[in-house]
Amino acid sequence: MSNPTFLYVTYIATTIEQLWDAITSDSFTQQYLGEEQLQSDWQAGSPVEQVNSEGELERKGEVLRSQPPHELSYTFQFFDHTQPSRVRFLLEPSGTRVKLTVIHDRLEAQSYLSVSRRGTMCLSTLKRLLELELAIAA
Repeated sequence: MSNPTFLYVTYIATTIEQLWDAITSDSFTQQYLGEEQLQSDWQAGSPVEQVNSEGELERKGEVLRSQPPHELSYTFQFFDHTQPSRVRFLLEPSGTRVKLTVIHDRLEAQSYLSVSRRGTMCLSTLKRLLELELAIAA
């Protein structure tokens, strides 16, 4: 049986550069990840760490591919799993919006349920924050 894949596609009224900054900024990730933060320099081969509000390591991974502002992929090691999962962000201009495709694969069945619930909520919050920022700037 193959491992499930979480796939999420949305269109965000922002620029591709602002969206890239939002998914790679420590402080901005904290706004939509619910007090957790992703930390990395986002260069291929660099570590990725997800830390909680107390600064404790929750998950770790490695940047696989970084092509600003179009593609970012990294692994995530859930501490109770043997194989790391992979997260891919694909950003494409689409008129006045940016098409964001998020693919989280190599998941175990139990992790898929958690990732799909939490991922949908976090990505919806990301969209809302960026579009609110655009509305305030206008």
